[in-house]
Amino acid sequence: MADNLTSQVRNIAQVATAVAQGDLGKTITVEAKGEILELKSTINTMVDQLSAFADEVTRVAREVGTEGNLGGQAQVRGVSGVWKELTDNVNFMASNLTSQVRNIAQVTTSVANGDLSKKITVDARGEILQLKDSGVWKDLTDNVNFMADNLTSQVRNIAQVATAVA
Repeated sequence: MADNLTSQVRNIAQVATAVAQGDLGKTITVEAKGEILELKSTINTMVDQLSAFADEVTRVAREVGTEGNLGGQAQVRGVSGVWKELTDNVNFMASNLTSQVRNIAQVTTSVANGDLSKKITVDARGEILQLKDSGVWKDLTDNVNFMADNLTSQVRNIAQVATAVA
């Protein structure tokens, strides 16, 4: 009985130590009954959920942040509490980044095609806000629109004078 309990506790300790060191590849494998079985099941479920969470967060970070595939969302089944909050926060961050980058890309494409009427409209903070409010883009658009309005007014005035003289 003592040997059995010792091997159960050692296996649980090995898995707990592995998790504490960031290794989510180990589970409790020792035979167990009663309360030790409940502990084994709880810890193994926790390790599985942490592993799924880590895999999904890594996947989304790689897709959105490294590969530039916007729109990625983490889907972790069975998590609750702080793990659900973390999953939701990762998804919010990815969605927010996706919206910001897509809006900036739309405006940049419009400018490249000669359409200076578009503006960055997405809610932004930090460095993205600086890009949104950047004097270069904003002033460029405003100045071109001012020049176009000014040129239109001048041409109309010339047309009116020419019509009056004729």
